[in-house]
Amino acid sequence: MTRYKITGTIFLLYGLFACQSKKEETPVGRFQLTDTMRQRISIDTATLQTVQSELRFSGKVTPADNKITSVFPVVSGFVTRLNVSLGDYVQKGQSLASIRSTDMADFEKQRRDAENDLLLSRKNLKATQELYDAKLNTERDLAVAQKEVENNQAELSRINEVLSIYHAREGSIYNVVAPISGFIIDKKINADMQLPAGFGESIFTIAQIDEVYVTANVYETDIPKLSLHMPAEVELISYPGKRLSGKIDKILNVLDPETRTLKIRIRLPNPGYLLKPDMAATVYIKRNEGEQKPAIPADAVVFDKSRNYVMVYHREDSIETRVIEPLRTTGQTTYVRAGLQPGERIITRNALLVYDAIND
Repeated sequence: MTRYKITGTIFLLYGLFACQSKKEETPVGRFQLTDTMRQRISIDTATLQTVQSELRFSGKVTPADNKITSVFPVVSGFVTRLNVSLGDYVQKGQSLASIRSTDMADFEKQRRDAENDLLLSRKNLKATQELYDAKLNTERDLAVAQKEVENNQAELSRINEVLSIYHAREGSIYNVVAPISGFIIDKKINADMQLPAGFGESIFTIAQIDEVYVTANVYETDIPKLSLHMPAEVELISYPGKRLSGKIDKILNVLDPETRTLKIRIRLPNPGYLLKPDMAATVYIKRNEGEQKPAIPADAVVFDKSRNYVMVYHREDSIETRVIEPLRTTGQTTYVRAGLQPGERIITRNALLVYDAIND
């Protein structure tokens, strides 16, 4: 009987010891990632990187200088027809508008007069040649008649060349044609409009935008930080969150006296013509600061109670909430001054979710 009591006591003590050991292996209240939470987070490693700062400038899309042209009216008159609208794509030589002009009517009269003068001078030359062959006039008379034909021919050629440049048709009609292929980006005339003599503005502006510039304004304090061919990124209001990569193509060394800014240009390809002239843009330019610091994705930083934290991942049941001191955030990267070492693993995606689960 006593032997049975001793055996039962041993088993009871063993059971209590086993339960106590199990509790020590997984303490009650310790946080551990669930399978669902594990699928919603991402883990990355802090790396040692050269610190970069980011300069930000406002700008706009502009056509390339050598791919834009303005069309000026060479005559005054009445706009009888308008063939294109703002934003249309036109081919070189395509008719843009027709203008009825008294200037063109005068040129047409000059051409008819020149044709008549040439016809008469040729008849005169023929008669003079016959008289010269019959020895009834002198060689000088023949030379004068030949010279008159040459002069009249030259005058007719001149007038025809003028009419060709003006793309004249139907007598008094001046035909405005596109000098290059491209898009109509500016238009200052309409049908039934009267163009006065001496009208000095361009009536159309045509641009080829298969390649464009983004022109940005740089304040004086930032001028020393820039140089040619520095990498640049461009984001447009029309395409938020999408950055286009380019380089500083030109720094215009002329300061605007009113805005106290200098202009820089970033050349960008434009497949599909997604970038339109005058679109508002923001230009981002990164520059190396020389020093190296641990770098992490900016989304990994949790700001709470006036402090910055990261969730340092050791294992699924060991995640540390750690205070860090950020140096700066450039784009999607945060450089850490203190609190984190290169090689440490941190939670990047949904770090706030894990932070709340541990600290609430």
